[in-house]
Amino acid sequence: MFSRLERKIAFRYLGAKKRGFGSVISWVSLIGITLGVATLIVVMSVMGGFHDTLLGRIVGMNGHVVVYHQDGAISDFDFLIEKMKQNKVLSARATGIVPIAEGQVMATANGNNTGAMIRGIRMGDLAAKTQTGTRIYGKDLSAISDGELVAGASLTRALHVTMGDKISLVSASGATPTPFGTMPRIMSYPVMSSFFMGMYEYDSGYIFMPLETAQKYLNIGNGATHIDVFLSDPEDTTAVVDALSRLLPDGFVVRDWRDLNRGFVGALQVESNVMFLILLLIVIVAAFNIVSSLVMLVKDKNKDIAVLRTFGVSRKSMMKIFILSGTSIGVIGAFFGTILGVLVAVYIEPIRQFFQWLTGRDLFPAELYYLSELPSKLVLTDVLGIAIIAILLAFLATLYPAWKAANTDPVEVLRNE
Repeated sequence: MFSRLERKIAFRYLGAKKRGFGSVISWVSLIGITLGVATLIVVMSVMGGFHDTLLGRIVGMNGHVVVYHQDGAISDFDFLIEKMKQNKVLSARATGIVPIAEGQVMATANGNNTGAMIRGIRMGDLAAKTQTGTRIYGKDLSAISDGELVAGASLTRALHVTMGDKISLVSASGATPTPFGTMPRIMSYPVMSSFFMGMYEYDSGYIFMPLETAQKYLNIGNGATHIDVFLSDPEDTTAVVDALSRLLPDGFVVRDWRDLNRGFVGALQVESNVMFLILLLIVIVAAFNIVSSLVMLVKDKNKDIAVLRTFGVSRKSMMKIFILSGTSIGVIGAFFGTILGVLVAVYIEPIRQFFQWLTGRDLFPAELYYLSELPSKLVLTDVLGIAIIAILLAFLATLYPAWKAANTDPVEVLRNE
């Protein structure tokens, strides 16, 4: 692609102290590309880590695919669950199928009140879903019996209740009609356990209870409000949704976790894209510095270019010389930036702890971000993509100066010497 002469001249210009690699502008370009690539890799890795961690916790307690009935409670859910388990598509992908009885309530205790979501679930299913990353206080989940509650730790603090204290639940669901109007259903239950998941939505707004307790409270008989289907691969929902749509009779609605959390997933994606575009500006600015450096190099080497053209060097060769010279800065910057970015992304948590120790301040408070450590997820395609974009921008930055060098008129330049 590049002849020996072209490479020799390009690297000679690149090493020139006045306008080449040794110049201040070229160093600024190199450092800018290095820092830009490294920053992009680190930020995209942290954003990916946040995305996976938050979605894992949000979706972890909800089904990856959820089945509703448009008319309300599902009365024959045991039969439907057995039917689902016999389906080939579901049996190959599903790790659990769980009936849920859910409703909104007002929780009150000690003169305090707050809105909450009650979720009736078999305690064995709840214990299976809270094995990783969730702290349980009080009574063991397997020992929770009919009429007892498991509430979020933040919710119990807001209501000032301790283990064994009762919480009154007020709900319009299952309300009792009277001659004086409809009376909301009010029942009191003792809180025997609390949980801390690290997600504010759950810790401050969810109350779990045995399925039979929720069925009686919500007045839905032996039914369930919906059925959660958990998959081995949360991304592989399309085939399951299609299979359930064909399997279930009319009246059932099937939704996956993307539909149910569309706003949250969309916000994470938009934030990730915006951060990428903003940080990409660093690389773009560095690429513009390459333009400045090469334009001045062309002006400084104007006489040399004219002499080379006189000796028979073609316009195409002149363009290739300056393209190689400028792109080399992008390649070197992308190489070192990739190494730096990968190292920082891999050791982001120790780095955070070091700066936290150095400054004496909590740089990532768990009570604010609801995560005990800074997550990071390196994706090879993202790393390679960022490096390639940096090199491509550096290449594009060389086109104008290379074209200007190729179009230098040797007769005009030498006449003025």
